[in-house]
Amino acid sequence: MERDEPEPLPAAAQQVDDQTALVSKPRKKGGKGDLASAGFNIINSIIGSGIIGLPYSMKEAGFPLGVLLLFGVAYITDYSIILLIKGGNLSSANTYQDLVRKTYGLVGYLILSTLQFLYPFIAMISYNIITGDTLTKVFQRIPGVGTDNVLTDRHFIILLTTIIFTLPISLYRDIAKLGKVSLISLILTIVILIVVMVRTVTFSPQVPKSENAWIFAKSNAVQAVGVMSFAFICNHNSFLIYGSLEEPTLKNWSRVTHVSVSLAVIISVVFATCGYMTFTGYTEGDLFENYCRDDSLATFGRFCYGVTVILTFPLECFVTREGVLSATPLVFIIPSACYLKLSKERWNHSDNLISCLILAVGVLVMTVGFVLTVLHPQECSHGKEMFYCVSSNISSHNSTLPPQAEHQSAD
Repeated sequence: MERDEPEPLPAAAQQVDDQTALVSKPRKKGGKGDLASAGFNIINSIIGSGIIGLPYSMKEAGFPLGVLLLFGVAYITDYSIILLIKGGNLSSANTYQDLVRKTYGLVGYLILSTLQFLYPFIAMISYNIITGDTLTKVFQRIPGVGTDNVLTDRHFIILLTTIIFTLPISLYRDIAKLGKVSLISLILTIVILIVVMVRTVTFSPQVPKSENAWIFAKSNAVQAVGVMSFAFICNHNSFLIYGSLEEPTLKNWSRVTHVSVSLAVIISVVFATCGYMTFTGYTEGDLFENYCRDDSLATFGRFCYGVTVILTFPLECFVTREGVLSATPLVFIIPSACYLKLSKERWNHSDNLISCLILAVGVLVMTVGFVLTVLHPQECSHGKEMFYCVSSNISSHNSTLPPQAEHQSAD
């Protein structure tokens, strides 16, 4: 007696079943991390160190447009992170490189791997420099610590923090274990935010307001998007954090991504707003360069910022060990390009249309931003006292003056 073969499901039912599997069923065995740890790691990756330059992006773009662009970058980040995991599920890829290799072959894999290794490697070098510069300024405020003290030597501070903090933390084998470290970094970031908010009220009256401080848009808006993208870049950690979940499903990943990016954008908008309101046209790329050296509260903020940079370093180290990081414009380009090639949906499906738009924006930001950076390189103060911090003996050697103040001083 022959067994009856089961009738094939209708095409519509098959599509629904595929969508259910994509969203709800784990693609592979998960790790040991919970949703909270994954969320803390995402937030730390977003605002761990790049947040300090967001007020400067308001200055470059124009404050109203800058706020709108910041929300736009946050939305694209949220969407592209989920898009990456969708692409990974569609191609059965477990890493960023594997996704690109299966989508664009060996050439794409080699190009991406090179970019994705160089970027975090350079980022870790910059983190060391930031740590050395920031903490030496903090230690100079300690009574009895002069310029010849070893605590004011940037190289010594970098070596010391690397041996004691960043190296041991970076040796963890599981990125989920960095959840507590990222939580500490988030708490310190909120402390920094409170410092900036307090100084907006207490210090901004001392800072002269610049002309056209509240103009809607400025010509450097594209470069501002680059600064914002650097602050929000976390795509490089997506597969690592996703794989650390106990139940790595797209539903769980979407939930933790939405919550994390939403919290990150709230903190970022408040920080950027308060920082820019305090210094307007004099806002520096490193906001702490705007505060006076004898400002004890700002010094405490510098210390907290230095610690957050130290705690963000291991996340980049994990990425370098895997070789999965893209430069800032590739936050827009790679997830969209991979998904568009893998997607089986109709061309007018919402995911395809939004992916095309993000891809076009990424190409525009990468091209125009690079040209503007070459033609109009931006400068910022490094270690100089701002003109509003000194009441006498103002000179170009120890202060940063606006053009009109320099003219008046010369007179």
